[in-house]
Amino acid sequence: MWRCPLGLLLLLPLAGHLALGAQQGRGRRELAPGLHLRGIRDAGGRYCQEQDLCCRGRADDCALPYLGAICYCDLFCNRTVSDCCPDFWDFCLGVPPPFPPIQGCMHGGRIYPVLGTYWDNCNRCWQAGNHSAFWGMTLDEGIRYRLGTIRPSSSVMNMHEIYTVLNPGEVLPTAFEASEKWPNLIHEPLDQGNCAGSWAFSTAAVASDRVSIHSLGHMTPVLSPQNLLSCDTHQQQGCRGGRLDGAWWFLRRRGVVSDHCYPFSGRERDEAGPAPPCMMHSRAMGRGKRQATAHCPNSYVNNNDIYQVTPVYRLGSNDKEIMKELMENGPVQALMEVHEDFFLYKGGIYSHTPVSLGRPERYRRHGTHSVKITGWGEETLPDGRTLKYWTAANSWGPAWGERGHFRIVRGVNECDIESFVLGVWGRVGMEDMGHH
Repeated sequence: MWRCPLGLLLLLPLAGHLALGAQQGRGRRELAPGLHLRGIRDAGGRYCQEQDLCCRGRADDCALPYLGAICYCDLFCNRTVSDCCPDFWDFCLGVPPPFPPIQGCMHGGRIYPVLGTYWDNCNRCWQAGNHSAFWGMTLDEGIRYRLGTIRPSSSVMNMHEIYTVLNPGEVLPTAFEASEKWPNLIHEPLDQGNCAGSWAFSTAAVASDRVSIHSLGHMTPVLSPQNLLSCDTHQQQGCRGGRLDGAWWFLRRRGVVSDHCYPFSGRERDEAGPAPPCMMHSRAMGRGKRQATAHCPNSYVNNNDIYQVTPVYRLGSNDKEIMKELMENGPVQALMEVHEDFFLYKGGIYSHTPVSLGRPERYRRHGTHSVKITGWGEETLPDGRTLKYWTAANSWGPAWGERGHFRIVRGVNECDIESFVLGVWGRVGMEDMGHH
């Protein structure tokens, strides 16, 4: 099946700043449209190279047709940016472009522009789009600031799996969504901003849902990622990355408060800045339970109850086992590899599209992330084949993807999403069932 969403980098509306600052009085070229003002870059790319054009100085005739407009291959381009041909920098100057190209898809010798869904042999592509949260960011920065789960050590990856056995003849439904089985107990996607803390956000998200489900709705907290980011400091790096096993250990042994009590402080890209200090500690109160030793850092909230979980367990990587666990006990946490095209996901059933295979290494970087799987489904393609998928919540806010969620191909370990899946039980006693 051919899938066509773009590849490369996070999209920039950008060179507008450069072009608008160019010298006035450019005569005829003043009329040239600002090809790059909205970050438009043609994936075809080989304009100057195909014509072997690289004119010295400013030569207005050193131009080629470009997507219904004109682009230039003369050295004056270097000062204007907005009307250069896509390969001017690579071919004429031998340097990377001043901003990353947005790739289209090459298929059958034809280039398909970005931001669309195309049909070929009756197979559907997933859709890509431009996310304003990523404007001005390079792929390297996206991987450094928007992910943040450190791949588990070999000893953790070898953690004993709990195998869920399907009863003889047991048939799982073709579609399931946790929010339909447990209305009002499944929380909306979070937003980690430019904090590489998906280790804390996905852990808090899964624990929030599971505490709510296992307390039969008596407790429905949105648990605090900031509590983990600031206080779980043993071999963790806060907004510069962390480990899932350490996060779950902290939730079991120390516990965290709600997000209302200890809200996310956010963190812009300041590598040198100190991490916010821990504002919430807990002490043992018998029978393994904990209580807070401080008031909420947020002065408007008094409820500083500590929420805990039981020991985390790892599921088998068979999709049927993951499905059964999800349907019986609630959303699960999954590790996944994020590639360059995932940042551009807007809708549909995602699978990694290696459109940047021929590009330099800097366009093909990827990193480890963690998300909350909430359900599954399948879609019948027009040619009669069935495409199975997971539904999952990301932590890039509601504007990304399908209202903060995404769908990804199921059953083939796409992007390693089935390789390390964790479940946990909320620690709920009889006393918790009454006073909340």
